[in-house]
Amino acid sequence: MYQLAEGLSWRKVALIMLGAAVCSFGIHNIHQQAGITEGGVIGTMLLIEHWLGISPAIITPVLDISCYLLALKFLGAGFIKISILSTAGVSMFFKLWESLPMMLPDLSSYPLLAAVSGGIFVGVGVGLIVRQGGSSGGDDALALCISHVTNWQLSRCYLFTDLLVLGLSLTYIPAARIVFSLITVTISSVLIDYIQNFGKQTRSRWEGMRCKRRSRGRI
Repeated sequence: MYQLAEGLSWRKVALIMLGAAVCSFGIHNIHQQAGITEGGVIGTMLLIEHWLGISPAIITPVLDISCYLLALKFLGAGFIKISILSTAGVSMFFKLWESLPMMLPDLSSYPLLAAVSGGIFVGVGVGLIVRQGGSSGGDDALALCISHVTNWQLSRCYLFTDLLVLGLSLTYIPAARIVFSLITVTISSVLIDYIQNFGKQTRSRWEGMRCKRRSRGRI
C-alpha cells in the first residue's frame, strides 16, 4: 500500500473522504432542513450564540481549537495530522452540498424520520473517519479524549457530551424538539462506536489464539 505520509495511505484518505461526504450530506440535507439541533461543539456554539450573542464564526474555531489542544496532549500529533485532513474534507463537502440543490425531500413534517435517518448518516460518516484515526471536528476529538482518559466506550463519551449540551439547550429550545435531537445523537453515537470497533474484537481474539498455538508448539 502506497503511503502519502507516515501512517497515511491512499486507502485511509479515501475512507476519510467518504466519511466526510456521508456525514456532511446528512447534516446538510436532513438536519438543517428539518431544524434538528446537535449536541457537542455545534450545540454549544448555538447555545453561546443565543445567550451571549457571540458570532458562530468566533465561537466555533475557539471550541474546536480547545478540543484539538486536548487531543494533542492525550492522543498525540498523529491524530492531529489526520484530523486536519478529515476536517478539511468535511468543510469541502459542506461547500459542495451547499452549492447544489437539496438532494433529499424536506422532512420537517416527519421529525422522527429526520432524526433517525440523519443519525444514520452522521454515525456512518463520522464512524468511518474515527476508524481511520481522525475526527470530523472538535466533538470527536473531545469524545476520544474522554474515552482515552476514562476507558469508557466511545458511544458513552459521545452521549455524555451531547446530553450535557442538549440539557443546557432546554433553556431556549422546546423540550419537544430536544427529544428528536436525543434520538439522532443516540443513534449516531452507537453507530460511531460500532463502526470504530467492527471486526477488532474478532481480530484480537484470533491473534490471541494464534499466539497460544505458537507458545504450545514451542513447549
